[in-house]
Amino acid sequence: MALNTIWVLAEASDGKVTTSTLELLTKARELAGTVVAVYGGGDADAIAGTLGEYGATKVLATGDLGGALPGVPVAGAIAAAVQGGDAPDAILIATSYVGRDVAGRLSAKLDRTVLTNNVDLEADGDKLVTTEPVFGGTTNVKTTFTAAGPHIVLIRPKSFAAEPSGGGAAAVETIAVPDAGKSGGAKIVNRHVEEREGPSLDDAAIVVAGGRGLGEADKYAMVEELAKLLKGAPGASRAIVDAGWVPYSYQVGQTGKVVKPTVYIAAGISGATQHMVGMKGSKNIIAINKDAEAPIFSISDLGIVGDVHKVLPALIEALKAR
Repeated sequence: MALNTIWVLAEASDGKVTTSTLELLTKARELAGTVVAVYGGGDADAIAGTLGEYGATKVLATGDLGGALPGVPVAGAIAAAVQGGDAPDAILIATSYVGRDVAGRLSAKLDRTVLTNNVDLEADGDKLVTTEPVFGGTTNVKTTFTAAGPHIVLIRPKSFAAEPSGGGAAAVETIAVPDAGKSGGAKIVNRHVEEREGPSLDDAAIVVAGGRGLGEADKYAMVEELAKLLKGAPGASRAIVDAGWVPYSYQVGQTGKVVKPTVYIAAGISGATQHMVGMKGSKNIIAINKDAEAPIFSISDLGIVGDVHKVLPALIEALKAR
């Protein structure tokens, strides 16, 4: 085992540990003998069972943050623990809003490099090697940490499969949150959660995504209806997000979400490299496009050369008739 200890920044929402956290715990088990979860919040006991099931032997928890934005207190608590002599070899953090905030602050506090946008990790002797896609995902670059740890790594969601280890509940230990002064004064006063039906885009087994080939914003309703009939989630290319047809939360691609559903249906999406980075790991890809030369067909398991305005209504009617 090349590394002794890895810490994983754990995130949870409404008492449920995020899938990205479980993915990182699974990978950390492969790389190190000891895996510890670090959590900012007062409900660590409620999620300790799940964290332990996926490999964490211990949870270092800050306790209730009193409504503060988590970046400042969580980064401060981790830095203080590391500087107090309890330093891991590496700290793995998911590429999320909270994760990026914590990673940046932690990098500054510990004077350590943070490597971002990674899709793989491996151990080379006692060194940690990361893999990051560049040039729109067409090339992978490997980077080796050479300085002393802890090495801070941001990992893209869906880079690893989340697999339980069968372990018992992790022991919860409280870590101190240092006084952050004025920088810790920001509070969360309200949360906006977009209304949706069915599964989230991140976790859906079936995703139906629409692109510029739909022609106009109103036609996106076909994508949503098909997704609903298939008990899946609607997605979108960056082009129609930038055009204001759908919210950013629908975007699949390099600057959006990475999805790996069982079935991905791309309707009217030509297949720009930046989009394919976000969905090419799907188990089965079905593309519908009137351009037989569209790049999306190069990675499709099933390609339909046709007009989405005819194909989608026909598919919707067939499903309704079942």
